[in-house]
Amino acid sequence: MELLYPVIATVAAYLLGSLSFAVIVSRAFGLSDPRTFGSKNPGATNVLRSGSKKAAIITLLFDALKGLLPVLAVRYFGKPYGLEDGTAALVGLAAFLGHLWPVFFGFKGGKGVATALGVLFGVDLYLGLMVGATWLFVAYVSRYSSLSSLVAAVFAPAFYLLLDGSLWRAEKTIALALVVMGGLLIYRHYENIGRLIAGKESKLGAKKAS
Repeated sequence: MELLYPVIATVAAYLLGSLSFAVIVSRAFGLSDPRTFGSKNPGATNVLRSGSKKAAIITLLFDALKGLLPVLAVRYFGKPYGLEDGTAALVGLAAFLGHLWPVFFGFKGGKGVATALGVLFGVDLYLGLMVGATWLFVAYVSRYSSLSSLVAAVFAPAFYLLLDGSLWRAEKTIALALVVMGGLLIYRHYENIGRLIAGKESKLGAKKAS
């Protein structure tokens, strides 16, 4: 039974993460499939390119909740079942992986930025706020969502490790999960990195071509 509950929690988190809300919300709003235009990424930023801010905000919220809820569930309700920080790290990573490679959508998912941010808020409120503020600052200055995400991917584990003992007590399993998520976020942005270098990356607020 010691392994059963962590396995159940991890699988459940992955399945939750596999719900591609960019596609689901776009269909509900009668919008084009976000996998067919812009960056072709099923995420909130690409939904915004469809011209619907409301759909983009809803997508962002639900994608973040996919990462937040499993971590909070383990941290607040998991102890009687033997679920500790190691399982919290696992479910956060599993939800993130579900977004990247969703079983319900042919294992073709998004980049996981909002879901990763949800995981960070689940780990610690201040960590989520700091990384979110970093993303917003870079986005405001550069107008590039991808660049903001790349910077946030690097800063998230850095903040967590550097502020150990001041704002929180860092756990090795959570730190490892954050490093893995950061690495995968950078990997999933490899096309964006190429476009940024070439000066061809779409900026925030740009609508899809008609």
